[in-house]
Amino acid sequence: MKTKENIPILGIDEFQLNNLGSDNGFQYHEICGARFIDKPHKHDFFLFLLFEKGSGTHTIDFIEHSVTGNQLHLLFPDQVHSWNLGEETTAFQIMVSRRIFETFANSLKFDFVMYQKHPVLNLDAGVFHRLLYEFQAIQSELFLKPVLWDIINSRCQIIAQMVSREAERIFEDLKIYHTKPVLFKYQSLIDTYYKEEKSVAFYAEKLNISPNYLNILCRKHLNRSATSLIHNRLILEAKRLLFISKKSIKEIAYELGFYDLAYFSKFFKNQTGMPPRDFKELL
Repeated sequence: MKTKENIPILGIDEFQLNNLGSDNGFQYHEICGARFIDKPHKHDFFLFLLFEKGSGTHTIDFIEHSVTGNQLHLLFPDQVHSWNLGEETTAFQIMVSRRIFETFANSLKFDFVMYQKHPVLNLDAGVFHRLLYEFQAIQSELFLKPVLWDIINSRCQIIAQMVSREAERIFEDLKIYHTKPVLFKYQSLIDTYYKEEKSVAFYAEKLNISPNYLNILCRKHLNRSATSLIHNRLILEAKRLLFISKKSIKEIAYELGFYDLAYFSKFFKNQTGMPPRDFKELL
């Protein structure tokens, strides 16, 4: 297990089960039967997880998702996850290192933060079987010598493009981001600057619109204020750090751009209903 400041982060090399191929920046595994992760953690790689059959739960960034058949789960680096999968589970997973993932990441139509908000896609039978074909084609390619990594990369691009199409079809807010690209850009800017910049005015200036108009767009199309989107991102990161970091609450507050511990504690309690110390003690 790799650690950075005592944060548990699992590397892709720790999942090496065989000698398929020569690049452990990419791995394919099958899951059959019950699985349980008792210690939530982060990965430093990207994961496609395709469920043919399944039951139980998969918790991603503190949200519990029910597992069923014909599902695709997405997990990005730095997301916190755990699972409790039932006996009848059959699933296929592709692990991709950051380095390799960057070579086809542009095939995902939306910014990563959008997919992190929708990590589980319920698929119809036709889409599931098309994705399963690509997964199994990757598995077959890994058994060939030499492994042609360009072919595997191309198939990953196909999977990513199919994921983008399904996500836009299923999730209404992604359709909104497609028709209102300024909101898509706003979400991307938040993900870049949320630790340093917490004022809607900063983002509005970046977008060349007024803070009032940005707030109107958010309320009209997303049913929430522009400020709440910034706060949601801050709270998510605060929960991640409180959950897996050995840092003090004061250090976490400072990392998130709060220089007054009392103010951070009040902010966290207002957003979650409990102070950060109580949240940390629950874990």
